[in-house]
Amino acid sequence: MQRAKPEDWYAVETRGDGVTLISEPFIKEFYRCNCWHVRGRDRDMLVDSGMGVLSLRTWVPLVTERALTAVASHTHFDHVGCHHEFADRVVHEAEADILARPTNAATLADPYVTDDIFDLLPPEPYASATYAVTAAPATRTVRDGDVVDLGDRQFEVIHTPGHSPGGIALWEAASGILFSGDIVYDGPLIEDTYHADAADYHASMVRLHDLPVRVVHGGHFPSYGAERHRAIIRDWLDARERG
Repeated sequence: MQRAKPEDWYAVETRGDGVTLISEPFIKEFYRCNCWHVRGRDRDMLVDSGMGVLSLRTWVPLVTERALTAVASHTHFDHVGCHHEFADRVVHEAEADILARPTNAATLADPYVTDDIFDLLPPEPYASATYAVTAAPATRTVRDGDVVDLGDRQFEVIHTPGHSPGGIALWEAASGILFSGDIVYDGPLIEDTYHADAADYHASMVRLHDLPVRVVHGGHFPSYGAERHRAIIRDWLDARERG
């Protein structure tokens, strides 16, 4: 398989509201994490950091412009690969150990990371056989109700276990923006990871259903609005409750 050029590995798209999508377009869509950069008055926020196969700080200057808090929506490989590049790192307390001491089993790199997840391989010296997430011990752990404060913007931590024990969403009530991580997005949801929990997943979906969102930026797949948000969750709940 051919390799991508380093300068082409990341794609950067402005989405309004001071939000920018950073993605890795040569990773197949199902596995491709959405990394969300949020501009604040006093500091910026990065929600998730991709696979870590190429330096985010080197190839996306946006993330180096100002002080930045790197938040992990959860600690699977596709979301925290570049967290070690940032000095200020936030994760839910339930997954702090994984971020500090990642293994391929704990981060789900096993069994997912193979050459098959790419349309073009990352630049050399990347090799799927030796891939591993770099340790990035949190400088702050959070729990439900905590706030990530950017000065003029406050994002409330909503604990959303189910996909993983320490999954979180970030909610800006003033704008109606929700960064939902992997608990809900507009694509096939993953409910069978080694540390998933069906009862927790159901409770998290119930909690998010009535949130007065304007736009939802998920951990994967395209963003969407309030009507689609409620439809995704309602369909999911109906299917589980019928079963």
